[in-house]
Amino acid sequence: MEREKFQSRLGFILISAGCAIGIGNVWKFPYVTGQNGGGIFVLIYLLFLVIIGVPIMSMEFAVGRATRLSGVQAFKTLEKAGQKWHLNGYMGMIGNYTLMMFYTTVAGWMLYYCYMFITGKFYSGMDTTAVSDTFFGMLGEPYIMAFWMLVVVLLGFMVCSLGLRNGVERITKWMMLTLLILISILAIHCLRQDGAMEGLKFFLVPDWSKVQEIGLANVVLAAMNQSFFTLSIGIGAMQIFGSYLGREHSLVGESIQIAALDTLVAVMSGLIIFPACFSFGVEPGSGPGLVFVTLPNIFNNMSGGRIWGALFFVFLFFAALSTVIAVFENIMAMSMDNFGIGRKKAAVINFLIIAVCSLPCVLGFNLWSGFMPFGEGSNIMDLEDFIVSNLMLPGGSLCYLIFCVHKKGWGFKNWLQEANTGEGVKMPAWVRLWVSVFLPCIVLFLLLYGIWSKFFG
Repeated sequence: MEREKFQSRLGFILISAGCAIGIGNVWKFPYVTGQNGGGIFVLIYLLFLVIIGVPIMSMEFAVGRATRLSGVQAFKTLEKAGQKWHLNGYMGMIGNYTLMMFYTTVAGWMLYYCYMFITGKFYSGMDTTAVSDTFFGMLGEPYIMAFWMLVVVLLGFMVCSLGLRNGVERITKWMMLTLLILISILAIHCLRQDGAMEGLKFFLVPDWSKVQEIGLANVVLAAMNQSFFTLSIGIGAMQIFGSYLGREHSLVGESIQIAALDTLVAVMSGLIIFPACFSFGVEPGSGPGLVFVTLPNIFNNMSGGRIWGALFFVFLFFAALSTVIAVFENIMAMSMDNFGIGRKKAAVINFLIIAVCSLPCVLGFNLWSGFMPFGEGSNIMDLEDFIVSNLMLPGGSLCYLIFCVHKKGWGFKNWLQEANTGEGVKMPAWVRLWVSVFLPCIVLFLLLYGIWSKFFG
């Protein structure tokens, strides 16, 4: 069967960026930036994004484009006889499933909050306690959480079942364009609020006193971590889109554009959150508390807050759903390539698998809340997130790195030739020392540091 291809270059860029863009862009990047010296952190982050994220992303794309196959089968095609590089493909499959086991639940929260704002469940004058009770009340209701999680899973596989062009590309392209419009409107509105400039200063102006307080080494490490994890590299989520891509443009240039779009959304999110927080005298927080408690309180006190709150959570849901659709497409492609089944059958089978496997995360906040894998206050989502973020993403990236630069893998020359095929930015041959020696050491350090900080930090 002939491999599907993207209808347009724009579709490829927006879908690949949609895979990278997620809820982490909305709360994690702005918060980490503010806590690590503002503009100083942003500059260091951008540097590491180029020298760490872009090369590894181009490697995932190259493996996919060179073979026109997904994870396992792509490695089997490129590896030499008797080698076991394809095992990384299986690890990528597990990583994609594990990511969706908790990501679909969080995406369900976003959709639920869209519903709450649109129907007027959040209203002007609603006090902080009531908003907080709404969030924790949702966590305590397994039926509510399971329902919205299932809606997300159903939506994602319905889009993927329509095909690459008619489903994934067409719908994701318009969803991503709408996301960019929404985030621009929200940023302009929040920047016009009284006191917004203080939030902008907090977000972007370099704060040397904060850098001295936490240490330059910690700022560099935080920037390195954020640049690595923001692009969703290491589990083959990008490789599948490379397999659908033509050879008209270089993979380095495409990777740079996707990284730039991912960063744009992260920065624009900060232009929404921090001006809004400072305008209403709210100390910016992090994680679910910021998105689901602090921001609804802010929107409730804005003029026309119901509309702005609804738009914000529509934007947030689109960011989450774009990742869900992209990863679902990878899961389906791997199912079709490995087992020779059709697209619609793959959608039905994987809908059932993801729906069932997502239930432990849902129940981990209520019926199974007594299971605390990392001690008091932790839950099943924390365990699943740790497996993906701290083990599979860096571990998988390290495998892609070694495979693409080592003579016992695919080899540096083969990767460089594939990455540079087409018009656009080229990867110079002198990067060999960087990608063969220094970059693997950095990724290995991040892998070991993530484990150490979780258990001993």
